[in-house]
Amino acid sequence: MRLTLGGAMGAVAHKAKLYEQVAERLADAISAGTLQPGDRLPSVRQLSLRERVSISTVLQAYLHLESLGLIETRPQSGHYVRRRERPRLAEPQVSRPASSATAVTVSGLVASVYRSMGDARMVKLGAASPAPELLPVRRLYRELNALSRESRDRSIQYDALPGCPELRQQLARRSMDWGCSLAADDFITTFGASEAIHLCLLAVARPGDTIAIESPAYYGTLQSIEALGLRALEIPCCPRNGMQMEALEAALTRRRIAAVLAVPSFSNPVGSCMPDVRRQRLVNLLDAHDVPLIEDDIYGDLHFGAERPRSCKAFDTRGNVLLCSSFSKTLAPGFRVGYVAPGRFRERVELLKFSTSVTTATVPQYAIARFLQNGGYDRHLRSLRRRLAAQVERMAEAVAEFFPEGTRVTRPSGGALLWVELPRQVDSLALSAKALEAGISIAPGPIFSARMDSYRHCFRLNCGHPWTPRIEAAMSTLGALARSLT
Repeated sequence: MRLTLGGAMGAVAHKAKLYEQVAERLADAISAGTLQPGDRLPSVRQLSLRERVSISTVLQAYLHLESLGLIETRPQSGHYVRRRERPRLAEPQVSRPASSATAVTVSGLVASVYRSMGDARMVKLGAASPAPELLPVRRLYRELNALSRESRDRSIQYDALPGCPELRQQLARRSMDWGCSLAADDFITTFGASEAIHLCLLAVARPGDTIAIESPAYYGTLQSIEALGLRALEIPCCPRNGMQMEALEAALTRRRIAAVLAVPSFSNPVGSCMPDVRRQRLVNLLDAHDVPLIEDDIYGDLHFGAERPRSCKAFDTRGNVLLCSSFSKTLAPGFRVGYVAPGRFRERVELLKFSTSVTTATVPQYAIARFLQNGGYDRHLRSLRRRLAAQVERMAEAVAEFFPEGTRVTRPSGGALLWVELPRQVDSLALSAKALEAGISIAPGPIFSARMDSYRHCFRLNCGHPWTPRIEAAMSTLGALARSLT
């Protein structure tokens, strides 16, 4: 049995660790079907000779592939491509939130939940952040070190609005992948996507106004709405296709809505991805009602399929879409580098940015700009997407294996999250409390709604960490706790 080795892989092989290069070639062969489920892989010694690497490097590569759920080790037999024979749980149904707008009071609950997650000894299945080992940490630090040598004075100065010119130029180039044709001057850099969304809400709404959002919705969005004295109108959401256009259209005819805030690509927490035809319909519908769309595209680069979803901004002809995103889910959460392309609201957003935080931190912007310019980002994304897809699949398998009968789970086509719907009698706040006692954190359903009694039987799982025996044990424990609450 021979492995197919991509020529393009050889051209960039020196960029990754040696064991990662070996693992990636095997992963590509598995993905292409060259290696089928159940196939035996070469012995450690055979692969060592074939790849001209040490035995320890091969062992590391096999351990890496096993952590991704791609292969399994059989005692006294060898390494095999993992079989995918498993039950598939049903998906959650379309959400049915209340049809009236409400004030938001979620911050207290979010704070209490997240205070409990601070212990470093926790198995963190709640926070939606990628594991450091999935990120190009060394490459980013090299860029930081180069900046400190080459541009010392520039690095310690305030950056000028609208933000790092080199980064905005790279964003303009990448906008073609989103289906857009944006210029560098269309962007303003921000402290993560959270600040971008906060500024957009400030730009388009006043206290007391209503913002239409998906249901369930990311709790950070709810906290921004709460902080600004706005009201939330939750729109039903399909776990596959996102916000229901019929429900939104009905809401627009019944009441004044200041803006719609949506995550069309792999939404948080359900992972839905709105098809292009719905994105076009959404933009056209809001244009007809003169209602701006705040588009959170933070997960857009984390698609599992061959092509990146087009952003809603790609269908915008009037500057009515305010596109927000960041590099927190793909490169460096701690850098807090985000951006917004606010369309016709650009001047207002720039003024608000200056009055809120003046400018974005200089050094992280320039480090990410250099990383993008040097061509490392796309290579990193290919590896990250493959690993996240494997981890999402492995976590879904664990839910099917360990959780009580009647449990449902989403099937996202991108991102790093699963939304788990438990039998009705299981209270996710009680489950979260029991899980914390066992050293496991989850994100319980009620923090994803403006109404505290919603989604009591649901919770969000983070799949951003490689599969390990520790995570497997945590999932087994979590499933047992859920069963005990039935």
